[in-house]
Amino acid sequence: MNSGVRRATDDDAEGLSALVADALLTSRLSAWLVSDPIERPRVVRRYAQLVVAQGLAHGIIDTTDDLAGVAVWYSRPVPPPPSAVWMYDLHRMLGVHAARFGLLHAYVDAVHPYTAHHYLAHVAVTPGRRQTGVGAALLARHHRLLDAEQLPSYAEVSTDRPREGLLAGLGYEPRSPILLQPGGPALWRMWRQPVRPGQPDEAGGDGLPRRVRVQRTAMPFRGAVRLAAAPRSP
Repeated sequence: MNSGVRRATDDDAEGLSALVADALLTSRLSAWLVSDPIERPRVVRRYAQLVVAQGLAHGIIDTTDDLAGVAVWYSRPVPPPPSAVWMYDLHRMLGVHAARFGLLHAYVDAVHPYTAHHYLAHVAVTPGRRQTGVGAALLARHHRLLDAEQLPSYAEVSTDRPREGLLAGLGYEPRSPILLQPGGPALWRMWRQPVRPGQPDEAGGDGLPRRVRVQRTAMPFRGAVRLAAAPRSP
């Protein structure tokens, strides 16, 4: 199969939305976002349509010629806009389920890195192609651009093993997690420093805030999300 990496277009939106939705539905995050297992597939697929539409309009989406993978990127020279800008579309697309998705966006925005970087908001690969290097090839194109400009990249992953998997294998290092409340999974913040040819990697000064735990009382619709510092790891 042809798996050349290219920039996505509006014609790819339907196929890429399905790919994003399938990836979300296999993660523990989806159960926290939509507790009803009957409603979950429909709601997550509608959210995935919004993710792809926003990425095509305001970000950068890379895919492959056979639509076997998708990566949604945003340039973040400054902190992202508050999650309130998403709320109209979330309510329009998701109805009564919009609040939990809005809360997720508020949590993520509250601890977003404050140095210039590119944000890998979503990455997904067709299950049958995950062992063929499609994911690595998909991200390598954008990483080369970031290395040329000496810009880091940032992502979040919901996993118990942040030092394993696609991003870890591509030089992303885990930082302290976002601990979703109430009762949600941990989202590990992943940070990749740009490659400096001939120089050792630099670990310091990544611009990430210290470890935080979002309180149960956090409200994404009433100004800033309140945060409480979690105990530092020994």
